[in-house]
Amino acid sequence: MTTLENRPNTALLVVDAQRGVVARTHERDTVVATIRGLVERARQHRVPVVWVQHSGEEVPRGGEAWRIVPELAPDGGEPVVHKSYGDSFEATDLEGVLARLGVGRLVVAGAQSDGCIRCTARWCAATTPCSSPTPTPPRTSPRGAHRHRRR
Repeated sequence: MTTLENRPNTALLVVDAQRGVVARTHERDTVVATIRGLVERARQHRVPVVWVQHSGEEVPRGGEAWRIVPELAPDGGEPVVHKSYGDSFEATDLEGVLARLGVGRLVVAGAQSDGCIRCTARWCAATTPCSSPTPTPPRTSPRGAHRHRRR
């Protein structure tokens, strides 16, 4: 179990904002604009932005569908975590990235809210050390952004 002592920071986690994923998203332009607004606000307030990029059959690594949409480009210093599963933490270095940044709270955004974002948020809920039960993360809106606090 992860202990989150001495991790007071918040980060924005942008999950699977890739051409092949976003192309299938309901109200694609609205979703991308919402995520872009979150990224801009995070950067303005010096909140770390961490990008998660999926690869698999439908989005093969290095292909056009795998690339992050042009409206959302990671800045040079922002970490990009590569994943092969729905859960952004499974078999990735995401936990290490967050630990190095001192991150104990996440704002999670992306296009596939009932897929990879939900899997990622469940991992957060399952690994949050606390004395009372952790509630199940809320179902996300079609806009694809919600906040989940890791204690």
